[in-house]
Amino acid sequence: MEKVEISVIVPVYNEVENLEELHRRLTEELGKLGRSYEIIIVDDGSSDGSYDLLKRLAKEDQRLRVIRFRRNFGQTPALSAGFDFARGEIIITMDGDLQNDPADIGPLIEKLQEGYDLVAGWRADRKDKLLLRKIPSWLANRLIKKTTGIKLHDFGCTLRAYRRDLVRDIKLYGEMHRFIPALAALAGARIAEIKVRHHPRLRGRSKYGISRTIRVLLDLITVNFLLRFATRPIQVFGLVGLTSGTIGFLICAYLSIGKLFFPDPHKISLNEHMPLLMLGILLILIGVQFVSMGLLGELIVRTYFESQNKPIYYVREVIGGEEEKR
Repeated sequence: MEKVEISVIVPVYNEVENLEELHRRLTEELGKLGRSYEIIIVDDGSSDGSYDLLKRLAKEDQRLRVIRFRRNFGQTPALSAGFDFARGEIIITMDGDLQNDPADIGPLIEKLQEGYDLVAGWRADRKDKLLLRKIPSWLANRLIKKTTGIKLHDFGCTLRAYRRDLVRDIKLYGEMHRFIPALAALAGARIAEIKVRHHPRLRGRSKYGISRTIRVLLDLITVNFLLRFATRPIQVFGLVGLTSGTIGFLICAYLSIGKLFFPDPHKISLNEHMPLLMLGILLILIGVQFVSMGLLGELIVRTYFESQNKPIYYVREVIGGEEEKR
């Protein structure tokens, strides 16, 4: 297929009220850049007529490609599908609710061309509700920055620019789209950040709620593990196992030596120290289990890196361009 310079990926879910305006503004801003481009909109199982509208827009604009999921999989699989189908050397991701401004695509690309692999947007003047969106986001950003060591202000902003060779090596699962900078850093990417515009949502309803916080925290644990021990799980599980097993062994050794060499019942009595004995045995068993988990993790890691990766989405059809699946 003919290559293009810029691919813009937009995951959407029930955004029928915003799609025409989004398409118009995207084509207007991308046309100003004077480069070949494509727009990839991933319909994440919409049920409000978004697909019918996108199908019509794709017939009118040959540079628009629509990927339709069989059901709602979530933003992370939608972005992953966009990465898989993108042909551009520069890849832009953004939301489909018109809160991201297509006019920021140019500055993102300019910053990328300074030698960076990823340029993230920073919604410095965010137009969202304070209690439900801004405060939880601020706390999450501080926690992610502290945990991962990636110096960004806004991990939740979808508006980003990537080099193609970077996203080709990144595999996304769960809610990992917000942790792409951390995964990119794991691959040795050069990362920058610029301020971008942010507009209030005028039409449609937000798909994000505070309930996502727990899932983000769980994925943060995963990312933190990947950053530090992805290729050596025995070092984290083995350390816990050895520590637990050593403490348990010392407890049992203390009680055993006392019973064998100091039989005075007033000094060492197994009946009186039965809870301590049970604790020592439990710690030894926990230690064996953690070391075993570390060894299993080593086997799984080797299987993961040596096997073929399977996609986390299923495409019903692709409209536009030269590629169409049913």
